[in-house]
Amino acid sequence: MPAILYAIASPVGGSAADALPASALHIVRTLRCFAVENAKSARAFLNDVGMPCPIQELRILVLGDDIAPHLKILQGETSLGLLSEAGCPAIADPGAALVEAAHREGIRVVPLIGPSSIMLALMASGLEGQRFAFCGYLPREAEARKKRIKELEARSRKERETQIFIETPYRNDVLLKAVLASCRAETLLCLASDLTLETEDVKTRTVSQWRATRHVVGRRPTVFVLYSS
Repeated sequence: MPAILYAIASPVGGSAADALPASALHIVRTLRCFAVENAKSARAFLNDVGMPCPIQELRILVLGDDIAPHLKILQGETSLGLLSEAGCPAIADPGAALVEAAHREGIRVVPLIGPSSIMLALMASGLEGQRFAFCGYLPREAEARKKRIKELEARSRKERETQIFIETPYRNDVLLKAVLASCRAETLLCLASDLTLETEDVKTRTVSQWRATRHVVGRRPTVFVLYSS
């Protein structure tokens, strides 16, 4: 059988066995080779889904600049699982280069159903879901970040388009402070933290309301969803 590259979504929180449907779990359990973002979290994921063989017998290759070893596996007609550390692979995570190479080589790519923090945040935000853009990580440098936030707010207002972005957890509060300082008082901002966990917290408020609460996000995985009308 020709090899397939399976794009596997991993939990954004909680158990892998609970996050993935039975059909996806069945496919994952048939694989013996994986291209992963992080070997330690990948082993924990594979142990959680109940692999029918010892984890030590699996071939786990960490993704880097050189995708040749991963591509060689697929070219040898062995299917490969592409696994993110959390959420969907190749979306604000490594893996896109491998997917692109698989297409160039005529190798089938199959995305498996699973959790996406981006979609979960948008679903729970109450903001415009007809037109939206995922903007990934914003610049780290203060002035560049401020400029980018203003650009996103202006684009949201002009296009009536929701803007979605993320940050490394330890810089969440720096980003929140920048958003609140840069945006108009009436602009809507949703903070979606700890999605799918018992500590999940999703709130949509105006910028002026967020300013009044002096909210602290902390180091929880958080998706920022912004809409300006």
